[in-house]
Amino acid sequence: MDAIRLLPDIIINQIAAGEVVERPASAVKELVENALDAAATRVDVRLQDGGLNGIIVDDDGNGMSKDALCLAVKRHATSKLPSDDISVINHFGFRGEALPSIGSVSRISITSRQNNGGQDDGAWQIIVDQGEVSEPRPASRDVGTRVEITHLFQKTPARLKFMKTPRTEATLCLDMMKRLAMAHPNVAFKCSDNGKASLDLVRRDTSLSDDITGARMRMRDILGGGFADEARVIDAFRNDDKSGGSKVRLNGFIGLPTFNRPTTAAMHLFVNGRPVRDRQWLGAVRVAYGDTLPRGRHPVVVIFLTIPSTDLDVNVHPAKTEVRFRNAAFVRSLVIGSIQAELSASGHLATAEGGTAMLGKFRNSGGSSYGGYGYGAQTPITGDVSRQFNEMSLPPLAPSSADVTPPPEEHPLSEEYPPLDEYPMGAARAQLHSTYIITEIKDGIVIVDQHAAHERLVMEGMKTALAEGGVPQQLLLLPEVVEPGQAEAAVLIDHQTILAELGLIIEPFGDNAVLVRAVPAILGQGNVIKMLEDVAEELIQLGGSTILEDKINHVLATLSCHGSVRAGRRLNSQEMNALLREMEVTPRSGQCNHGRPTWISLSLKDIEKLFSRR
Repeated sequence: MDAIRLLPDIIINQIAAGEVVERPASAVKELVENALDAAATRVDVRLQDGGLNGIIVDDDGNGMSKDALCLAVKRHATSKLPSDDISVINHFGFRGEALPSIGSVSRISITSRQNNGGQDDGAWQIIVDQGEVSEPRPASRDVGTRVEITHLFQKTPARLKFMKTPRTEATLCLDMMKRLAMAHPNVAFKCSDNGKASLDLVRRDTSLSDDITGARMRMRDILGGGFADEARVIDAFRNDDKSGGSKVRLNGFIGLPTFNRPTTAAMHLFVNGRPVRDRQWLGAVRVAYGDTLPRGRHPVVVIFLTIPSTDLDVNVHPAKTEVRFRNAAFVRSLVIGSIQAELSASGHLATAEGGTAMLGKFRNSGGSSYGGYGYGAQTPITGDVSRQFNEMSLPPLAPSSADVTPPPEEHPLSEEYPPLDEYPMGAARAQLHSTYIITEIKDGIVIVDQHAAHERLVMEGMKTALAEGGVPQQLLLLPEVVEPGQAEAAVLIDHQTILAELGLIIEPFGDNAVLVRAVPAILGQGNVIKMLEDVAEELIQLGGSTILEDKINHVLATLSCHGSVRAGRRLNSQEMNALLREMEVTPRSGQCNHGRPTWISLSLKDIEKLFSRR
């Protein structure tokens, strides 16, 4: 048992393959990233049975010479690391593991042609079959590279049996392609499975850093018009003084809070063009949206962070899906601040999904397209029915509003309305069921939930007052000793100043404990021990904590709920219009304290469609 031996190269490569090539989507990722590193403007991926029985990746990049092709299939050979400084990484594939790792668990054929300054030595092909490398031979193709993978995991059945169905594997490959395509709108991407096209993205002659229009068009191609048309643009620069004043940029698109999803799958995060799944990033985005999202729902975002490679470690995970920042607190602050600023600037805006859903209810209400009155075969009007219809005596028209002035308590609207062009939320026209306000805007109507809207207005006012006056503290009669553990106590003390700003006063008490002298007064007599343990856990795992803010905001939400206009209260026109004007200038007024929309809209075009005018 104490004998030590060197593993053969084939086993070493298979172990590396287990880290890099988890499934067909992993191989697609590595090969597409190689194409992007080669300055390709077109990447074509063809799958057979979700990649289980074949993967072809074809690009028009720079290509490889005969000698480079031979080196490309050797372990730890790369052109992406020009110097021996591992901290300067400006490409995707810098480890030199992808091709030899894939070749150790499959049969891989690489055909490439390089045109280097007019010197063209033709195309060459090399084959790696389960780790066995052939001699390069002449081939025929245009400039670029074609990689063909077959028999994936054929000689590693332990890995093969963990694969999903071909459809699932194809979906994972497609998802990976979409993520890479988001960061590279100036590259055309195609993907097909068993000859059936599943992705066809044209090249947008721009990049995110040059022109936001091209990037928005790529978002429309991938995430749909609902997100692309309504997403807010963020673009922030900040100098990191702790890292020598290096400039960091955060830009991209963030969905409105009412455009949310049940999982984090729609949160697309990129670092220097590399898609990552980082817990700190996800936590920072969640903090930024705060109480604008319903419980259990997540935002849709596409965010790009551009940071000097020396301030970043992308070598912490074999598949390079995780990163580590030199100054994680700085990045977290930039993410939270930028998103919160844009959400505040969005004011009363909400997504059009609510209006679209309402249209669906109208269309599905009768069994045909429009409440039962469809365009199918209709029963002709007989002569008797036609005569009866013509002889019907219709009731006289009701007197106009100019002749009759309704009592204010029954019809609260006045005849003076604000101009429709001046106000985004329009003019109040009616109140339904003493709960919903109907307003007229320039190109449609808006329905406002008066309680939900006023609830958000009250809460934002309370938050502003709390921020200006500070969080009141409640001194404990007997300071409480909390022993969360050595690491937890240390991280709490490190954040002592920030916690004090939120009303939580703590002091060190030995190596494993802290002494709590005061808590936020608004929280009352809560479980101090549990709260501190939760705060410490978030600080360790995510680099920051929102436990206190969440608890304070929950109390504010409860208070504002009871202090706002209730459903069932009749409002006059002045009150309704005052509510609308306040919504237009209040941050996050498009959703209530529980994350639900406060209003939905219907455009005039949608209304005309309901009545078959369009």
